[in-house]
Amino acid sequence: MTLTDLPPVTQRRLLVSDLPGPRSRALMERKVGAVAAGVGTTLPVFAARAGGGIVVDVDGNHLVDLGSGIAVTTVGASAPRVVEAVREQVTAFTHTCFMVTPYDGYVAVAEALNRLTPGDHEKRTALFNSGAEAVENAVKIARAHTGRDAVVVFDHAYHGRTNLTMAMTAKNMPYKHGFGPFAPEVYRAPVSYPFRDGGLDGATAAARALGQIDKQVGAANLAAVVIEPIQGEGGFIEPAPGFLPALAAWCREHGVVFVADEVQTGFARTGDLFACDREGVVPDLIATAKGIAGGLPLSAVTGRAEIMDAPHVGGLGGTYGGNPLACAAALAAIETIEAEGLVGRAREIGTLMLERLRSLQARDPRVGDVRGRGAMVAVELVEAGSDVPDPHLTKSLATAAHQQGVIVLTCGTYGNVLRFLPPLSISDELLHDGLDVLETALGSAS
Repeated sequence: MTLTDLPPVTQRRLLVSDLPGPRSRALMERKVGAVAAGVGTTLPVFAARAGGGIVVDVDGNHLVDLGSGIAVTTVGASAPRVVEAVREQVTAFTHTCFMVTPYDGYVAVAEALNRLTPGDHEKRTALFNSGAEAVENAVKIARAHTGRDAVVVFDHAYHGRTNLTMAMTAKNMPYKHGFGPFAPEVYRAPVSYPFRDGGLDGATAAARALGQIDKQVGAANLAAVVIEPIQGEGGFIEPAPGFLPALAAWCREHGVVFVADEVQTGFARTGDLFACDREGVVPDLIATAKGIAGGLPLSAVTGRAEIMDAPHVGGLGGTYGGNPLACAAALAAIETIEAEGLVGRAREIGTLMLERLRSLQARDPRVGDVRGRGAMVAVELVEAGSDVPDPHLTKSLATAAHQQGVIVLTCGTYGNVLRFLPPLSISDELLHDGLDVLETALGSAS
């Protein structure tokens, strides 16, 4: 039987062994002997297949997927249009390097991103491989355009693991510890964090941040302000309404490039095509990756033509950037989002999850905050009757869910946030099943 002959993945949670099972345990022994120790894993199970809202491990266990490979398989793992597009492309050619002999897939992806990203101004796009590459190139482009050096980022931010993007990332462990010194001219400002900043409204929180930027950096020295519209690794922090528009307006006034890092929030994840769309924020540059190509490595910087065209010819690129297989997958993923109404599906998922989790919050004082939009939802856990972060409870709940075959992820500067990033192809039944497991685990946790 070939892979194309395999039946569809059964869409129900099923445990046929303890987790991890014997085959996963054997593979983990090989992993320890072959893979660098710094490459960690969340679950000690090895995947064999995935589809819809289920990951099947090598022992035959069916796990409910509430992580999407960290927001990558937004259209579902092995989505049919993506599989077919990649199959067709791989038979034609796998690589030529766009900078040597270009191909139309790259151009078509650029055209699609120019059409879909916020704003109706003239745009250009450049393609890369990872989210960190996209963010780093956005900074390069902003510096080339403005002739300035400084970059402002925010508390709780995560932007990647390269030297520059580590400097831009807030959390030390595990992302930065022992890897310095880091790139200079990166400054940090306070973000709007409604659960932890005393209910500060967006305009006031923006004034606080901009006042600090003015005093500590100065607009005349500033190339770019870079922000995740909803922070990812930092805890799924959604700023108060008005915060992002105020930052964008200040950047326009002072000739600073406003960069939206939509690596985790883009491509229908938040119930809008891009998270910036919710408040009508139009970034000068937008960095995308993760959900862009249905599981294949691809990222992009898209933005105003006059900014994107600032670097000299040859100043942007990379051997694999815009690989033809990834471009084919991206076009198919975009087609899937549009044809299957996945922006609307993300909103349905958000409604279901927020209702369930807020009901749980009303009954359990350890659920300090429930937040998020679309299929990007989080629970911040605290010590009962306080706002003191409880990373121990968070870890124990994640472990309990994993043992019952539900993939959940943690995040947050304080390690006390459970985050949910289900594929938009998941069924309501699987969502309820996964949340039932979580609710049972919380009820049993002390």
